[in-house]
Amino acid sequence: MKNWRISFIFYLVVIVGAAIIGRLFYLQVVNHKFYQAQALGLQSAFQEVVGARGEIFFKNNSKSLAINNDKWSVSVNPTETEDADVTATELAKIIKDTKENILSKINNGGSYVLIKNKLTEEEVASIRSLKLAGIHIETQSGRYYSQNKIASQVVGFLGGGGLGQYGLEGYYDNILKGEESFSQNPGGLVFFNTDNLDPSSLDGSDLYLTIDYNIQYQAESILKEAKKDFGIDAGQIIVMEPQTGKIVALANFPGFDPNQYAKEKDLGIFQNSAIQKVYELGSVLKPITVAIALNEGRISTDTTYRDEGCVMVGKQNICNFDRTAKYGTQTTTQLLEKSLNTGAVFVSQQIPHDVYLDYIDRFGFGEKTGVDLQGEVASGNSNLRNGGDVNFATASFGQGIELTPLQLITAFCPIANGGKLVRPYVVDKIVNNQREEVPTNTKIVREVITPKTSSEVTTMMISVVDNGVANKAKVPGYYIAGKTGTAQVANEGRLGYDPAKTIHSFIGFAPALNPRFIAYIKFDNPKGKSSGTTAAPAFSKLAQYILNYWQIPSDYEQ
Repeated sequence: MKNWRISFIFYLVVIVGAAIIGRLFYLQVVNHKFYQAQALGLQSAFQEVVGARGEIFFKNNSKSLAINNDKWSVSVNPTETEDADVTATELAKIIKDTKENILSKINNGGSYVLIKNKLTEEEVASIRSLKLAGIHIETQSGRYYSQNKIASQVVGFLGGGGLGQYGLEGYYDNILKGEESFSQNPGGLVFFNTDNLDPSSLDGSDLYLTIDYNIQYQAESILKEAKKDFGIDAGQIIVMEPQTGKIVALANFPGFDPNQYAKEKDLGIFQNSAIQKVYELGSVLKPITVAIALNEGRISTDTTYRDEGCVMVGKQNICNFDRTAKYGTQTTTQLLEKSLNTGAVFVSQQIPHDVYLDYIDRFGFGEKTGVDLQGEVASGNSNLRNGGDVNFATASFGQGIELTPLQLITAFCPIANGGKLVRPYVVDKIVNNQREEVPTNTKIVREVITPKTSSEVTTMMISVVDNGVANKAKVPGYYIAGKTGTAQVANEGRLGYDPAKTIHSFIGFAPALNPRFIAYIKFDNPKGKSSGTTAAPAFSKLAQYILNYWQIPSDYEQ
């Protein structure tokens, strides 16, 4: 009997011990990771630390474009409040709400009840002075666009989840956004101990732009005037330094308020049409056609042709804009002065198709400019590349060939600067969180035409303003080189052009013999006869402002 009891106890101890060992094995070996993660979750009330987003400033830090501003909110933890009635009463006095409404939120909430967002500084100070248990003031970093609609398509906006959208905010998102780190948790477990960390070292980098606020403002004002005077549907103005590629102004109409982007119904307004929409150019392209022929030695400045008003190319009759006049013998300069389509066709017929295609690629027509803004597009112009004589004839005066406004003004820089294609850019320097400046360098993409060709075309474009269709672009005391363009607008989804729509434009640079700036003005569907009466006067006004603002000496006595 005694031996039986001893054996029973022995086996019982063995069974219990085995069970305990099995359980420990299950907890510590089999399910080790699960319970470790659960334990860490209980201990690891760590706090994430995120650096501030970098800010954006106009040229010379003259004005801010995008800055950070903290937004405050007040919440209540009902489990911590000593007297919900008193808490509701005092908060109601400060935030202009009813006691009953606040009390209802507190009584129906859990451990967190949001009372109000977007508190004023005065409200924050008053709430903090209450010193009531359970009331918490919270801050959240926000983005404020201090110029409202000015340069809105350039800057873009900070969207949901803190992701930069469109423009600079999108293109430079990784540079602008702050870095992340973690502080020590209450349980003593350290992920990254940031006790001695300077929070500013996590901040994103600031952007300083090439865009001049005053010229940008003037450009946007001219677009608004064009809406009032000519009823334009939309428009763009770009101002650049032709030697460097620095964009001095990039204006779009209509604009939007990045502070209220969520209220916009038409998401297309966020697009920057200067870099994201292609269009058929019209007669502003004629100087490019002349430049190609001159550079190849196919024509000279003394070359003449016979204008009969229209010319047959294959089965298509191509006519001048006025469709009636016959100008007789004309020089290369005169074809630009009068903006004769027949003259452009004559010049293009002197250029082999493969040579013309090579040059338009060298001028940048087949590629993006590389501007530092989000979403740039470029047309492949496949219709021209796969086309015949008629396609090349119409392309010579800007129909059947597409570009963005930025591609066009960039293509004219070689004419203004002695022959070199430059990369346009809008960020002059980046100042990182260690206060080190990283300047943007001018990039010469390639040489397109010779300095001689550049000078010859410039002289012709001066004559266009002095003696031709662009005479309303004159600025007293200065030589202006320019060219007008009145383009047809292709029908959407079918062949042909819309008879009710046109695009008026003007490209010009000044002072013409030593250009400090080049500007392009484009009006969509203006209610005016031609670009000579709409876009050319707008250029004159803008150029006069810039010449005075930059205090550029005049070329001659008036």
